Amino acid sequence: MKETIYVFSNGELKRQANTLYFEGDKGRRYIPVENVSGLMIFGEVTINKKLMEFISRNEILLHFFNYYGYYVGTYYPREHYNSGYMILKQAEHYIDEVRRLRLAFKFVEGASANILRVLKYYKARDSELEASIKEIEGLQARIAMQKGVEELMAIEGNIRNRYYSAFNEIIKSDEFSFDKRTKRPPTTKLDALISFGNSLLYVAVLSEIYKTHLDPRIGFLHTTNFRRFTLNLDVAEVFKPIIVDRAIFSMLNRGMLREGHFMKELERIYLNEKGREIFVREFEDKLKATIKHEKLKRNVSYRRLIRMELYKIEKHLMGESEYKPFVARW
Repeated sequence: MKETIYVFSNGELKRQANTLYFEGDKGRRYIPVENVSGLMIFGEVTINKKLMEFISRNEILLHFFNYYGYYVGTYYPREHYNSGYMILKQAEHYIDEVRRLRLAFKFVEGASANILRVLKYYKARDSELEASIKEIEGLQARIAMQKGVEELMAIEGNIRNRYYSAFNEIIKSDEFSFDKRTKRPPTTKLDALISFGNSLLYVAVLSEIYKTHLDPRIGFLHTTNFRRFTLNLDVAEVFKPIIVDRAIFSMLNRGMLREGHFMKELERIYLNEKGREIFVREFEDKLKATIKHEKLKRNVSYRRLIRMELYKIEKHLMGESEYKPFVARW
């Protein structure tokens, strides 16, 4: 299984013969190309054209994050599975309002079902979540009544806001209490964790899209416009509660993140380098964790489940089977 490599330090990323190495303050670190699917670059890293050509041939994605740890962009090598047929099918389903809305419904339904799954999981562990569950179930029942994507997004936003307000019952920490969600910029430590985790998931989904025939530029719930990628945002909605949010709950309830793992600049709060390293380890552990798949009757990792979700979307677009979003069963 190929891995994602995280680079937090400043330095140079270079090619040597048929491998890569990173040279920074701590010396030289070799990166075997055959074991790498992507590089997540958080530090100030120098690269050159020779390197870009090499990683393109080896189908390695480069994902760049800024000083504060937020996603900047991706070097997406020429798509080796690129399919004109699939691009046309995606475009057909986007342009046709009925078909686009049908898929958009599925992403919101999957997200809300997994949100409820998370809340019920923690309710069973003595968290006072009954009121949140009932309210979200009421909002969930209204999803199918929406007449357009904007209305659907509004319902999805209401569900998430109610869900986020339940975080205090799950985390039970004054240091990481939830008031209201602020994204740009994050103004609380909990906002910083959610934003950083979501960015990591968007990139993880994008990396899996690269291994399919799908085009990441054409999404259905999120409007396809001047934003470069949207399909990864759609699919990430389904997995945020069960990957990102559970990673956050796990880290906070185990005391893995503290005040010293954050920095504040101009009323904005961010994870510092040490905090990001802790989060990344927990995030990768969640992607590698396995569950028993109902149909396959074997254990499957969450990263693999993301890829399987994309295959289901492909089949939907080709008219082979209706897309049904993944819903956790634990």
